[in-house]
Amino acid sequence: MSEEQYKNGAIESKPSLKDPVFNRGCCKLRNEYTSGQKVLNRSGCKMNEFNWMKDYEGVPIEGTPRIAEVRFKNDHKEFYLYPEDLDLQEGELVAVEAAIGHDIGIVTLVGALAERQMKRKRYRTPIEEMKKVYRRARANDVEKWLSAIALEDSTLYRTRTIAENLGLEMKLNDIEYQGDKTKAIFYYTADGRVDFRELIKKLAEEFHIRVEMRQIGVRQESAKLGGIGSCGRELCCASWISDFQSVTTNVARVQQLSPNPQKLAGQCGKLKCCLNFEYESYVEALKNFSDPNIVLKFNNGDAVHQKNDVFKGIMWYSYTTDKSNIMAIPVEKVKEIIEKNKRGEKPEKLEDYAITMEQHTNTNEGYSEGDLKKLE
Repeated sequence: MSEEQYKNGAIESKPSLKDPVFNRGCCKLRNEYTSGQKVLNRSGCKMNEFNWMKDYEGVPIEGTPRIAEVRFKNDHKEFYLYPEDLDLQEGELVAVEAAIGHDIGIVTLVGALAERQMKRKRYRTPIEEMKKVYRRARANDVEKWLSAIALEDSTLYRTRTIAENLGLEMKLNDIEYQGDKTKAIFYYTADGRVDFRELIKKLAEEFHIRVEMRQIGVRQESAKLGGIGSCGRELCCASWISDFQSVTTNVARVQQLSPNPQKLAGQCGKLKCCLNFEYESYVEALKNFSDPNIVLKFNNGDAVHQKNDVFKGIMWYSYTTDKSNIMAIPVEKVKEIIEKNKRGEKPEKLEDYAITMEQHTNTNEGYSEGDLKKLE
């Protein structure tokens, strides 16, 4: 799909990210596709996989089940069996079994790595109950698939109107049509339980499809809708994260971040996933630091811990009688003072060990960990 092809009239319209095929990871327009052709856009699809075992696989043993991982819209993937006479390759469009009818998807993995992926995702469906790949998608399959995809935006807007008229406390995020145009999955978020029986009835009457309502979390919503984070880059959940890990207030506390919800919350309204990225490094580094709960005793008075500087290896202390003036003490010196205190010795004053001093300011901006608890 080059600019030259567009100018010469080889394709009907200029390729754009607005084309419905792109939200599936497909890089071919309908009049370019031929059955069995690879269509996966390796450069612009978050859910791509690289089969690093492809060149090391031997000839498949006859009679062993052949498994393929098939990608649909956004982060929707499933595993399917395919027959021995169907030599599938990554990137091909295939027609697969659905509960009723068939769906169209893009093959992302085949062979041994697909089986490893099943184990990683803890896929527990028995082999004999797995759905099957029917065939490579034919031209008429792709035509119907693309016409179904083209309905998704208008269906989403209309469904939001219907839900609002019914007074339902829910937010419609996305719609995924089945390849044969007979069913659609409606993704939504809601704070509590939603009685959408009347909504399903109205949707089935208006769009003449079978309706499946699927509730997702706010993190999954951000992953589907995408956006730009406060760092100026595309959201991690929309660009590469596929397995969400819980983020707790302890992660922010260990990294000594100010408990400001406005700075630590992502676009989903929850604690940012990136808070987990350096957490393990901080935990490992802090093992070399002394217990911050230990009070240092001097002839001039007791000193309490205020904060750490993990990168410089220093701990900040202040006198209990003057917490506004804090002093930086190297970790080795802190351990030395603690050992002297254990022997009953008291150094003269904290200033003798300080490498720098500064005025302590409150960086919490009136926030507490309780404010962050709401974002977990």
